[in-house]
Amino acid sequence: MQSQLKQRLPDWQSLGQSARTLTPGLLLSVTVAAAATFLAAHYGAPQMLFALLLGIAFHFLADDAKCQAGVEFAAKKVLRFGVALLGLRITVEEMTSLGWEVLLWVALGIALTITIGMLVAKILGRRIQFGVLTGGSVAICGASAALAISAVLPKHLFSERNTLFTVIAVTAFSTIAMVIYPIFVNLLGFDDRLAGIFIGGTIHDVAQVVGAGYSISPQAVEFATITKLLRVALLVPVILVISLYFRSHPDKDSEKADIPLLPFFVVGFCICVAINSAHILPVGVTNNLSGLSSWCLVSAVAALGIYWFG
Repeated sequence: MQSQLKQRLPDWQSLGQSARTLTPGLLLSVTVAAAATFLAAHYGAPQMLFALLLGIAFHFLADDAKCQAGVEFAAKKVLRFGVALLGLRITVEEMTSLGWEVLLWVALGIALTITIGMLVAKILGRRIQFGVLTGGSVAICGASAALAISAVLPKHLFSERNTLFTVIAVTAFSTIAMVIYPIFVNLLGFDDRLAGIFIGGTIHDVAQVVGAGYSISPQAVEFATITKLLRVALLVPVILVISLYFRSHPDKDSEKADIPLLPFFVVGFCICVAINSAHILPVGVTNNLSGLSSWCLVSAVAALGIYWFG
């Protein structure tokens, strides 16, 4: 009886040892994320880009035995937790508020962007995974989508470098789009609704969508934000399709690994959308958890720069 009871109780000594092993690397990743957040707030550059570049600057610590486990944990487990919490930014009501026509156009745009990414990758002699990764990050939500999609793609020698490249490129182009697209929609004479849908349907990062929308009008930023969150919500079916495709089309050159049909963090994302749609949690709690999601994703990007660059 006592032995069975001991087996059911948590092994606090083992948990404490795991915490001590992970703490240095986690603290390093969070510290880099905090520095990136400070620089982004004061200099206006993308937070993800700062996190990645600062992480690369600390790459020499990747060889430190004390930091390795925690940095890898941040790049994988913390990443998935952050993606799951993204669901707290979305409600079903918001997704349907623009109408089914806009939903259909956004879905078609995402499918077309990913398809073009795959075709371009094939033309350039790159792996199809690279086309899916870059196309998916452009189509959905930039760096966050790149991290989520990379988590379910078959792994090979250059997987992490492709992810780093995608994060850098999509963040840079999104920043350019934030400046150029408002000028573009004004020249075309779009009204606030159409301008907001265009901005939200094309720019990658949520913060940059908001910035571009405010440069047009308060009404435009509302339509832009809802359209952008609609793209984020479509991350779930995209991940499902990617998982199904690579389960049925295994890559002989990739590492042997079972690709889950629907990863746990995607299930968590759906649960968070359901919780937010039902308004179960107070607004303050939801906002705090949404902020935690951002911290998790920025810390994961910092960890990617530290651990895999070089």
